[in-house]
Amino acid sequence: MRGWMLCLALAVALASLLPAAVARRSQDLHCGACRALVDELEWEIAQVDPRKTIQMGSFRINPDGSQSVVEVPYARSEAHLTELLERVCEKMKEYGEKTDPATHRKSYVRVISHDGTKMDLSGVKFDGDVTSSLKFACESIAEEYEDELIEFLSHEAENVKDRLCSKRTDLCDHALHIPHDEL
Repeated sequence: MRGWMLCLALAVALASLLPAAVARRSQDLHCGACRALVDELEWEIAQVDPRKTIQMGSFRINPDGSQSVVEVPYARSEAHLTELLERVCEKMKEYGEKTDPATHRKSYVRVISHDGTKMDLSGVKFDGDVTSSLKFACESIAEEYEDELIEFLSHEAENVKDRLCSKRTDLCDHALHIPHDEL
């Protein structure tokens, strides 16, 4: 009987730890998805010819015969950013999961580089579960925070990942000390 009570106490103790582990996994996933999303958006923006523009404003003709149309850089236009948000989460299939051996926190890193350079994939888990979870989290963030993403990315700014993923959305409230990765 005593062994049964010990097993029950151990099971209760483990069950109490499980929600914290699941919550941390979810937080790591959403933080990683947000950071990867911003990285991908910034990379896509950088690929657009800076001379490319788009006309914004009203195409109606004013009583004086003029139009209220202005040309703005296409790369950071709302139209371009909205288009990017529609398809950017597909890039999550190019990411894998890396676990920090000291903290057991998960982070997400590219497993396929943009320019074809060899990547260090030691300790990176790359499978369908990881990519589908990351893609789903990315799509949720892109939908829920579309206005914030467009607001932050429509102007060139520094530390967008930290400002958006940590300060504005609290998706990475634990991650203010995550090293900045470069694509």
